[in-house]
Amino acid sequence: MNSRRKLALSGIAIALALNGIIAHAEPLKANVIHWWTSGGESAAIRQFADAYDKAGGQWVDNAVAGADQARATAINRIVGGDPPTAAQFNTSKQFHDLIDQGLLNNVDAVAAKENWNGIFPPSILDSIKVNGHFYAAPVDIHMPAWYFYSKPAFQKAGIAGEPKDFSEFVGDLDKLKKAGVIPLALGGQPWQEKITFDAVFADVGGPDLYLKVYRDRDANAVKSDAFRKVLASFKKLHDYVDPGSPNRNWNDATALVISGKAGVQIMGDWAKGEFSAAKQSAGKDFGCFPGFGPHSPYLVAGDVFVFPKTDNANAIKAQNLLATVMTSPAAQVAFSARKGSIPIRPDVDDSSLDMCAKAGIAIMKDKSRQLPNPEMLVSPDVQGALTDVITNFWNKNQSVDDAQKAFAGALKG
Repeated sequence: MNSRRKLALSGIAIALALNGIIAHAEPLKANVIHWWTSGGESAAIRQFADAYDKAGGQWVDNAVAGADQARATAINRIVGGDPPTAAQFNTSKQFHDLIDQGLLNNVDAVAAKENWNGIFPPSILDSIKVNGHFYAAPVDIHMPAWYFYSKPAFQKAGIAGEPKDFSEFVGDLDKLKKAGVIPLALGGQPWQEKITFDAVFADVGGPDLYLKVYRDRDANAVKSDAFRKVLASFKKLHDYVDPGSPNRNWNDATALVISGKAGVQIMGDWAKGEFSAAKQSAGKDFGCFPGFGPHSPYLVAGDVFVFPKTDNANAIKAQNLLATVMTSPAAQVAFSARKGSIPIRPDVDDSSLDMCAKAGIAIMKDKSRQLPNPEMLVSPDVQGALTDVITNFWNKNQSVDDAQKAFAGALKG
């Protein structure tokens, strides 16, 4: 072989080697669709993005304002042949149609390596594991029925402690009203009204009635006097919202509590992200309780990321890396501290989390207090129909009897 040919071949070898290094060094791009756009939410999702980038990936953020709009965008892209690497859904049945249609990749390898079966709560596993395969990575546990209150507002109204039952709570709302404070900060949007209803349902109706209605779809339970009391108690709260409530965003309602203009907000623990962004501390500037009394039901909800079907090897690697990073202990704690949620896994160091989060983690160890959120128990269509019933009842001069009948009809699907 002559020297010129040797040089040419060695040049080709070097070029191929360099190309290999460059290809290997190129980060795994991940286009991620989510709906976290408020101040606290943006700070939280950034923790996942940074962790993914440090792990050798390249996070391409695709934030879409509004959960419904984000899910619709993801579904349209999946069906249209331009799937994102990952997309956010709630811990629910929302994405099960995509599984049925063969439109999602599983992350079984990650689940096995990380022992998801052993560390995640059963209610979460029931949502993400279908026919023995894992189709989503859970990223948080949210409790959608926390009560957040302004310490200065409570002090102004002469309220010394947290209410022990619903009647005491209504009494406190009366005191706040007399003190010239908006008693209940509510964003008058259908999903917020449904959250408020479910908070009342869990506490006033109790776990047995709640499960008979949502899980068992027991017609007699819906027709019962106990359920009638739930509806009446929920509507009673309408006396304590302000005229600016209709169509208010949830974080704007939180801002009213942060400023002391409002006394209480019933909202998921993601609201803590807004308090944190405003440099307010739990126990000092605001208080939190997850229902009335030490045995109140704890609604379990949350968020997951699903991984749309693709045969692209790098995209699959990116999906597996995302699932690994998002569920890792360090990223879980960093995310939860800003999002207001609690980590999906119990084997984390919670010392940096606030008192509300620590309370939630402690409660999650007591399985008797856990209640699946309605979206884990009913289909998206039924959930939508029930939300329409609750919104109609809240905003119109409708009788409890009529609302009870409408709820029964919507539950039939």
